[in-house]
Amino acid sequence: MTGLVLAAGASVRIGGAKQLLPYRGRTLLDATLELARSCRFEQLLVTLGGAVSLVRERVDLTGVEIVENPDFTAGCGSSIRTAVQVVDPRADVIVLLLGDQPGVRAADVRRVAAAPTPLGVCRYSDGLGHPFRFGREVFPELSGLHGDKAVWKLLHSGRYPVTEVPADGPVPIDVDTRADYERLLAGEAP
Repeated sequence: MTGLVLAAGASVRIGGAKQLLPYRGRTLLDATLELARSCRFEQLLVTLGGAVSLVRERVDLTGVEIVENPDFTAGCGSSIRTAVQVVDPRADVIVLLLGDQPGVRAADVRRVAAAPTPLGVCRYSDGLGHPFRFGREVFPELSGLHGDKAVWKLLHSGRYPVTEVPADGPVPIDVDTRADYERLLAGEAP
């Protein structure tokens, strides 16, 4: 099983390298990678693009294979397309995590990874959200993704059965804007 953390964005909406925003005594990306490591994937990939040099300097990338996406401004689809090329040929499953969504729980990752269908997604109290599961039969489609919402389009395409895995609480905050980041930090208060 391969874990894939998307962290290649240019962070245009937030005005700086959001991967490096402070979060619980480390960076936002460090927090997500710690979660991913706790899931014990046989292979753990992280896509980098915007601020790649700074991320390499400031984030603990131990045990992670870095996949540089030169086309990172073209959206998440380009990162997935680039990463699929280096997925271990023995992998039957890719679990997709967002590098700016540290609130995902490891138990939810494990449950979505075990979904019995080619596609799996978490069903939170307020809707669908990451992480996503992609079975081997979907890998060829991942190689052709384009744009920011490409995985959502694939999920809703009807071409593959989808399992919605119940997850407690609302969809964890995905930090795309300064307001999202402030909401994430506000949730830390005791």
